Amino acid sequence: MEVTRRKIEEIRRGEILPSERAERALQQVEKLDKQINAFIELNPDLLEQARALDRKIKSGERIGRLAGLIIGIKSNINVLGLRATCASRTLENYIAPYDAEVVRRIKAEDGLILGMTNMDEFACGSSGETSAFGPTDNPACPGRIPGGSSSGSAAAVAAGMCDLALGTDTGGSIRNPASHCGIVGLKPTYGLVPRQGLIDLGMSLDQIGPLSPDVYGAALLLETIAGKNPNECVMLDVEHVEYTNRLDGGIKGMRIGVSPKCAERTDPAIMRVVENSIQRLRELGAEIVEVQLPNLEKALAAYYLIVSVEFFSATRKFDGRKYGKRIEEVCGE
Repeated sequence: MEVTRRKIEEIRRGEILPSERAERALQQVEKLDKQINAFIELNPDLLEQARALDRKIKSGERIGRLAGLIIGIKSNINVLGLRATCASRTLENYIAPYDAEVVRRIKAEDGLILGMTNMDEFACGSSGETSAFGPTDNPACPGRIPGGSSSGSAAAVAAGMCDLALGTDTGGSIRNPASHCGIVGLKPTYGLVPRQGLIDLGMSLDQIGPLSPDVYGAALLLETIAGKNPNECVMLDVEHVEYTNRLDGGIKGMRIGVSPKCAERTDPAIMRVVENSIQRLRELGAEIVEVQLPNLEKALAAYYLIVSVEFFSATRKFDGRKYGKRIEEVCGE
């Protein structure tokens, strides 16, 4: 059974209280995070919120799908009352005045916010080394980078400090650290998940998504945060999907596209893993279809052009007049 599903069942059967799980999470952070540096700030109200959930469960009230699960939030996503630093000295004292829509949905389903996770500064990096609060280590391979930019979220999940975490992905910032840390990460289709409350890197590319030790947890968190938001004009007009209900349906008959061009610049050892995965998908009944990507070699140049312009647009307001600190204060010049 998946780890996340087992944890949920233990909570629902009353075998462990949310407050006990919260205490264990804080103990894990105390034990491990001096080395890993996955968190920038912890939620000071975590235990109080967990005890309130204890009382809710004991009284027989309805509890949400995330009840008792401990969740980390990347530090570019607003959580009311906690610092949304983007791992930058520019915003090191910026306290979020409201919950991002995805955080509101997590709280509505009784998820418990452990704290704000470390990241590459302003999500502009892929190694976890560029945070103003220090680099994050990889718990799956100590001494190695965890990937980025959602480095702290991936490391916290991989180390067992939290059950699930939110990251953001522009050009790999969930998928990259998930692969580095040996966990599951997903960038949702653009417009599937609300971006309200996200301090973005590239407004036309960023998506908030889940990181989890298993597929079930990723599906559970995605179905919690996905769906229309009337306050946003770029949301997909799609019905809500219970992804966890579809996990046991198999992939027989599913058509999966594979591009041979992707092998041209890929390390042979990685290609062997990919090829083994493709063969496994065939064995499970999927139809593998070769697809052509004629403009693939132009993609990276186009990506950097778009991101550079949108990054400047997104961060120019952090000039010390309305938000953040002046550059002289940050750089000490």
